[in-house]
Amino acid sequence: MPEPTEQELRPIVQNTRDLCRELIKRPSVTPDDQGCQPMLAERLQTSGFTCEPMRCGDVDNLWARRGAEGPLFVLAGHTDVVPTGDLSAWTHPPFDAVVEGDLLYGRGAADMKGGVAAMITAAERFCKVHPDHRGSLAFLLTSDEEGPAVDGTAKVVERLSARDEHIDYCLLGEPSSAQVLGDTVRHGRRGSTGATLTVHGTQGHVAYPHLADNPVHKALAALNTLAGAQWDNGNEHFPATTFQISNIKAGTGATNVIPATLEVQFNLRFSTELTTRAIWQRTDEILASEGLQPDDYTINWQVSGEPFLTEPAALTDAAIAAIKDICGTDTTLDTGGGTSDGRFIAPTGAQLIELGPCNATIHQIDECVSVTDLGLLSATYENILSRMLL
Repeated sequence: MPEPTEQELRPIVQNTRDLCRELIKRPSVTPDDQGCQPMLAERLQTSGFTCEPMRCGDVDNLWARRGAEGPLFVLAGHTDVVPTGDLSAWTHPPFDAVVEGDLLYGRGAADMKGGVAAMITAAERFCKVHPDHRGSLAFLLTSDEEGPAVDGTAKVVERLSARDEHIDYCLLGEPSSAQVLGDTVRHGRRGSTGATLTVHGTQGHVAYPHLADNPVHKALAALNTLAGAQWDNGNEHFPATTFQISNIKAGTGATNVIPATLEVQFNLRFSTELTTRAIWQRTDEILASEGLQPDDYTINWQVSGEPFLTEPAALTDAAIAAIKDICGTDTTLDTGGGTSDGRFIAPTGAQLIELGPCNATIHQIDECVSVTDLGLLSATYENILSRMLL
């Protein structure tokens, strides 16, 4: 499927732009879907999909499948967006979906209503031209990606696993591109684990330190060692693990009071060279090496996700070839960025990639996406489907 001509691309651009605008105009700040998924379900039913809402708590999820046989190819994404921030700082109201030149402005334009719109229009064209495609095509959409991500994709994957629906391939429409559309495809993500460390002391007057126990002083050496530790060297696909302190809190606000506690929040983004258990154990070892005994502190860990990786194979090959065909762009496989819902799908054994619009403005004031890119992205998705399901 060669790069589409301008005449061929024009209706794809218009259809995808119009759908993206419809989605942006629904202020679906997480986890409120604002009717995005029912609207998309109606379109998918027209293309032969069986749509199954899977609401969990305050979260809307949609599972839509066309076909009953394998392999099962899933297009995944989210309809929720982050809050707008200061409305007065926006050039255009964030839910007006204003098009100015080649740019479509609005909260969620790039993250990720543009990707969702491109996936829907690609699937519509593909199913119309190839109604008897092999295997099955499905959508997994949630309104809980930008929030806690507890009642969203994770819960849908649990239900699918319980009834033996196995995902073979998954394409997430997250904004992966850096400079030009398709220059970056994510085929994995680093793991993320963080903690709140509370170091205990004894409050007292700064003039009488012998009658108090300063938790800040007790913790300084350990924090310095944690921040300077070489956790690993990374590997072929991942950079070395990073440790960052994000918040420190202590004291009463008075300058003459030794605080009773010190609270430190930190996070590690880690490669497949480590596990969360290994990180937690080494952290305790470092604290002990710097004089902190178990009674001196409490630590509460949170896990956002384990690292995952799809080794180059059929899906990555199809994406690289499709991007070259449609966009004329050479692609780099990458594992950077934050976390995504891929962390819930990849552990099932599915080959998984993330391919979407440029990410320069995501979560920012005046978030926007190129209208032309929306059309090219939709054509690229269709090309990938043709390579994988024909």
